[in-house]
Amino acid sequence: MEDAAVDAARVPLWRGLIKLARPAQWSKSAFVAVGPAYWLVDHAPDDAARFAANVLLACVAFALASSGCYVFNDLADVEEDRRHPRKCRRPIASGVVPVPVAKWYALGLFVAAGVLVLLIGAETAWLCGVLLAAYVANVMAYSAGLKRVVIADVMSLSMGFVLRVFGGCAAIGIAPTTWLLNVVLFLSMTLAFGKRLGERRSMGGDASSIRGVQQQYSDDLLRMALVVTAVGTLLTYAGYVTTREADFTWYGFNWLWLSLLPATYGLLRAILLLEHGKYDDPTDLAVSDRPFQASALLFGVLMIALWLVRRG
Repeated sequence: MEDAAVDAARVPLWRGLIKLARPAQWSKSAFVAVGPAYWLVDHAPDDAARFAANVLLACVAFALASSGCYVFNDLADVEEDRRHPRKCRRPIASGVVPVPVAKWYALGLFVAAGVLVLLIGAETAWLCGVLLAAYVANVMAYSAGLKRVVIADVMSLSMGFVLRVFGGCAAIGIAPTTWLLNVVLFLSMTLAFGKRLGERRSMGGDASSIRGVQQQYSDDLLRMALVVTAVGTLLTYAGYVTTREADFTWYGFNWLWLSLLPATYGLLRAILLLEHGKYDDPTDLAVSDRPFQASALLFGVLMIALWLVRRG
């Protein structure tokens, strides 16, 4: 803690505010664009520029709202963070950002997110705003108590991703498919259970003292939940691939099946690294591990290539 205090004296407020917003976590807002991206496979927007603008506004709105939620969460967890070997260096816990400033900062982020939703040019923009509010309420409920309730903590985290998907769809006036919602739910639960397991691997016995809900989890339970949700993710996506056989079969082969390969590799590699305690947060893994990034890039390239072939 003394080292954190020394570091705090060297960090300017503006830099602390940027760190407090956790811009690295904005990558999660990519889930906002997932629904519109899969909608594009079968449709062409009447106004491509407006379509892209609405999706971008929704992505940024959810990113800013998530930053506001992170600030709120850090305010609620400031004492716990000060006892954490890594989190003690967070801007509020270390004293870089004073508590009053952090409160106004969170409010400003929420207001900015709301303004962006108002700029969305779609009849269902109001629904996107409702979903954004629901997202914030869910995170607040998590910070207020759900994070201490076993299983419910993971369900709450997972719903954050599901609400992002709903929000992205509302931004362009479409409804998400059941396949998409199922994949997102299982995948986000896999990531959440993986984070719990990663914390136990990287911090050992200290995990329960830092995150209270860890007292109710066990290594075996987390492994089992991780495997069940990962299998659910892959089987659900495999089911989607099967249903699109008529749309992506050329020369007698369903080329969409190829996307299962990088998806499976990336998911299993994430589980491996979390199990070995190399990361305690899937987001850190996603922005740091080159093989995982390569699998995600290959998946994206395959999907874009297949979309272009089908549209052509």
